[in-house]
Amino acid sequence: MTRTAQAAGVTVVGLDAAGAPPHPALAPLLTAAGLVVGAARHLTAVPVPAGADTVTLGPLAPAVHRLAEAVAAGVPAVVLASGDPGLFGIVRRLRAAGLPLRVVPAVSSVAAAFASAGLPWDGAAVVTAHGRDPRPAVNACRALPLVAVLTAPGAGAAELGAGLVGWSRRLLVAEHLGTAAERIRAVTPEQAAAETWADPHVLLSLADSDRVAPAGMRTDNQPAAAPAGGWALPETRYAHRDSMITKSEVRALVVARLRPRLGRLVWDVGAGSGSVGIECALLGAAVLAVEQDPGAGATIRANAAAHAVHVRLVTGQAPQVLAGLPEPDAVFVGGGGPDTLTAVVARQPERVVLTLAALDRVAPAVGLLRAAGYTVEGSQLSAARLADLPGGSIRLAATNPVVVLTGEHP
Repeated sequence: MTRTAQAAGVTVVGLDAAGAPPHPALAPLLTAAGLVVGAARHLTAVPVPAGADTVTLGPLAPAVHRLAEAVAAGVPAVVLASGDPGLFGIVRRLRAAGLPLRVVPAVSSVAAAFASAGLPWDGAAVVTAHGRDPRPAVNACRALPLVAVLTAPGAGAAELGAGLVGWSRRLLVAEHLGTAAERIRAVTPEQAAAETWADPHVLLSLADSDRVAPAGMRTDNQPAAAPAGGWALPETRYAHRDSMITKSEVRALVVARLRPRLGRLVWDVGAGSGSVGIECALLGAAVLAVEQDPGAGATIRANAAAHAVHVRLVTGQAPQVLAGLPEPDAVFVGGGGPDTLTAVVARQPERVVLTLAALDRVAPAVGLLRAAGYTVEGSQLSAARLADLPGGSIRLAATNPVVVLTGEHP
């Protein structure tokens, strides 16, 4: 322990949910404390000294104010919390308030859930749906093979399960962790959506029913890191037919405009080979590939497997097939006419990106996007690639020019 940690005015101590003995440091900390802060259940679980003031946590602001006063007065303070308070816990809020902290953690609920399920979790992403929009947590589960979600009333296994219907996922719901009533159930998304679950609980989302991660999927400890092989990959890295694929130079700009990342859902409409959606998935986004041609659907599946990502395929004719799909954050329109674009902007995603080879389609598309409230940017991309000539000379071979339009909500 460093001298700074010993001198800290506030010590945050995690308590085990199972009632295991607290960290040995807690007893002397409580003996010296002039202020003890915690939930009612935590304050009754430890021997708070009679002379110490207590604050029962409800709204956090009053507790932070009292802690700041204690620090200013040189009064030692202890904050009691569940599990590891540095994992989506109170530590972040107290640090943001400028309080000097020492943290003594217990086993986190996430670690306890994986341990109870007998699963390794060094390759898992940990996200929270507590006190925020649960959609990023759902999209993380859609995108990645192994995700732990900290839940909250109204943003728990039922709601997350409903958002995962249509994705091949097995869900483990861990209730009453560390207590005599502990229960871990394996359910499908549909089953999770139909159940009532005890709060709080931890949800584990697995992409395969038999293994922690399907063959080829990432199992390192950076599940949403940029792909080691890069993006804007050559067309030769994808199966495609008749050159029906977004060229790498165009794909680089399109993917940049879509801004894929963990927690976002991208639609790839008129997916073709699936190259745009696959590269969004490589960058951590959840992806829905919409394609009317069943033969192309098989190609998309093969390409996704070759790049070790999960892309959900929806086969059908746009715009009709778009109805009922989960709300996107960004949409790439690589195929379909004005009716498809109209249906896309009606869903009001943050960003819409489309590519057009025919100039007479540019002005109507710009007008449609602007009428829907989007700010529009556009560029024509004209690339020329090196090509060998007989005798060792090199020439430039032009690719077809393409207009890339981006609509963004101001």
